[in-house]
Amino acid sequence: MGRPFHLVDVFGTDPFTGNPLPVVGNADGLSTEDMQSITRWFNHSETTFLVPATDPKADYRVRIFTITHELPFAGHPTLGSAHAWLESGGQPKRDGVIVQECGAGLVTLRRDRDRLAFAAPPLIRGGRPTEQEVAKVAEVLQIDRAAIVEATWADNGPGWIAVLLESAEAVLAVEPIRHYPGLIDIGIVGPHAPGAATAFELRAIFYDRQGTLIEDPVTGSLNASVGQWLFATGRVSGPYIAAQGTRLGRTGRVFVEQDGDGQVWVGGATRTLFAGHTAF
Repeated sequence: MGRPFHLVDVFGTDPFTGNPLPVVGNADGLSTEDMQSITRWFNHSETTFLVPATDPKADYRVRIFTITHELPFAGHPTLGSAHAWLESGGQPKRDGVIVQECGAGLVTLRRDRDRLAFAAPPLIRGGRPTEQEVAKVAEVLQIDRAAIVEATWADNGPGWIAVLLESAEAVLAVEPIRHYPGLIDIGIVGPHAPGAATAFELRAIFYDRQGTLIEDPVTGSLNASVGQWLFATGRVSGPYIAAQGTRLGRTGRVFVEQDGDGQVWVGGATRTLFAGHTAF
């Protein structure tokens, strides 16, 4: 019968409007090389593999792969993996709380009305980039350095550097270069006008193994670290909705809030669009 397989749409408003995630269950018999090869074949931004937890506090463990390497943490793979695990009959040890084990440690998820939400993990790297690093981002995005209002490292696994532009329109107008001879992952953020249905517009630009720059449809890890940044700097004080994927014809919607303890939560819709069993 092979292994259970789900193709989950994460963060979309309707089917086929978010970020797709292949999830392979019962994957403990696969080697790291197998997982990397399968991920390259799927050719999505990430693919995840569910294996038994090694930490007794966790409900399951997930391994997250891009087409080039394994990640310690990523956002839409976290929500999509939890969705697939629950749909396959997974039973959390604690009522209403799911604990995922991944390379970054334990990540807590909760049901947030009709959505799943994860607790944003601590940053691996934060703080202001150097002026040389910010100038390099401006060069890659093909914008004036003066257009960048503020910048921060927003690295919670994938390695994001986030830049704030003056408006959502400025974010949507960016035309990055197509190739870059180095490792770079850029998050672009800009506010919508007051009263708009969404508070911010985000775009995520990352590299592939050939140095081609690609735009990710909807990115949970970036929204998590950007949310932490926006709350910490006082740019937001309450729950907000971010839009992402607009330039790609997607309608990603990410729900971000901070609880009374200061924990930032990132949520969105999850839908299984295809399911079955693998042939391996």
